[in-house]
Amino acid sequence: MKVSITSGEAEGPTKLNAFDNALLDAGIGDVNLIKVSSIIPADAELVELPKIPAGEMVNTVLSYVSSDQEGDDLCAVIAVALSDDLGCVVEHSGVNQDPEKVKGEAVDMVKYMMRIRGKKINDLMIECQQHHVKSLGAAVAAVVYLGRE
Repeated sequence: MKVSITSGEAEGPTKLNAFDNALLDAGIGDVNLIKVSSIIPADAELVELPKIPAGEMVNTVLSYVSSDQEGDDLCAVIAVALSDDLGCVVEHSGVNQDPEKVKGEAVDMVKYMMRIRGKKINDLMIECQQHHVKSLGAAVAAVVYLGRE
């Protein structure tokens, strides 16, 4: 299984358009995102996000946040913890919060998920996308499951 971690941020004329533009910025705006829960298989290989054909159905763990309040600071976070035989993913976000606090909460949650499963963390990755809202903004961070090749 190949997986990628990506993120993006953008403005738009509506919250939906800002979200769509943030997905485009992250490289996943032209695909159909399927929400999955937060487990990564043991044989997962982390790769750079390739160009995915338009319209593909793509399994994704997605963190997103949007706001229409000028001046808001957005933070979308993905935390990934890997062990020898599986990985866990946490999506988390915040508005007008210290990004370090939002990242720390995500890390605490993913560490808990691994601990409750009795797994030793070999690798821990965090993706944090921030955005300062000008009018209508959004931030996204995602783990994209690319399948087996």
